[in-house]
Amino acid sequence: MASEDPETRGAKNRGNGYPSAYYSSSYYQDTREKQWTSWLIPAFVVANVVMFVVAMYINNCPKNNTGLQGGCVAKFLGRFSFQPLRENPLFGPSSSTLDNLGALDWNKVVHGHQGWRLVSCIWLHAGVIHLLVNMFSLLFIGIRLEQQFGFVRIGVIYLLSGVGGSVLSCLFIRNSISVGASGALFGLLGAMLSELLTNWTIYTNKAAALLTLVIIIAINLAVGILPYVDNFAHIGGFLTGFLLGFILLLQPQFGWVERSNLPASIHPKSKYKAYQYVLWLVSLALLIVGFAVGLVMLFRGVNAYERCHWCRYLSCVPTSSWTCGSN
Repeated sequence: MASEDPETRGAKNRGNGYPSAYYSSSYYQDTREKQWTSWLIPAFVVANVVMFVVAMYINNCPKNNTGLQGGCVAKFLGRFSFQPLRENPLFGPSSSTLDNLGALDWNKVVHGHQGWRLVSCIWLHAGVIHLLVNMFSLLFIGIRLEQQFGFVRIGVIYLLSGVGGSVLSCLFIRNSISVGASGALFGLLGAMLSELLTNWTIYTNKAAALLTLVIIIAINLAVGILPYVDNFAHIGGFLTGFLLGFILLLQPQFGWVERSNLPASIHPKSKYKAYQYVLWLVSLALLIVGFAVGLVMLFRGVNAYERCHWCRYLSCVPTSSWTCGSN
């Protein structure tokens, strides 16, 4: 971590706020009575908190701090005290500790053959502030989705979206490490949007539901154009979750669900509508191709900025108030 900010040369903060609002029963007409008990999302939250505690224990600021950036913060916590605020204003460990525990590092992924960092980085956080923002967001967004669709589908979306965010982040950002669950969180937002679109006929107040969700997504993506925020992880996670939503979050037509209560003369022709099948096939193809191309480019060491010069503005837009570091 550099003295000016823990994310310029250290841990890039992948999240700076997520909504507590998402589609609710006022927008959605549920066609199923079954509701799963949410346990996976709380388990993910516990795992992230445990990993942060482990990181702070290993960091051991009183023993390892050189003092060049100042003294440890909250020294009464002993070895769990935080790095100096000049080094990490998010109240967390050093970048070297995060790197040792599996932060996303382009050089180590590509040249060190440490592809596992694409997964491990989503369980690490740069500090207490980073952790709290992401975990509260995960609870607000994830529990409802898990209750609606079950732990298997939401777990797959969360993990694959996290990896998708890591791949896109690694293709563009080379000079700093990156940590955080924001890619996975944006994947859940993307899945919510595609679920709304693919199950359009079973929603009430469709325009309100769509407008609310689009505004939430737009605000969070807009945050990513600020400096020191890894918006590529957000975008990669969102796109992955958006495609997975079409694949995993299909809901059958109301007539199919209620077919046992319909008159004998009425038989629903299909469980799903034709456009749902089309979206399923197209999304599966795009997801497979996207991951294949992204991973091939990554492990060949391709610098995505050379293929897309304007893409740098997706992550940071320079203004008179701040500048964007080179990546």
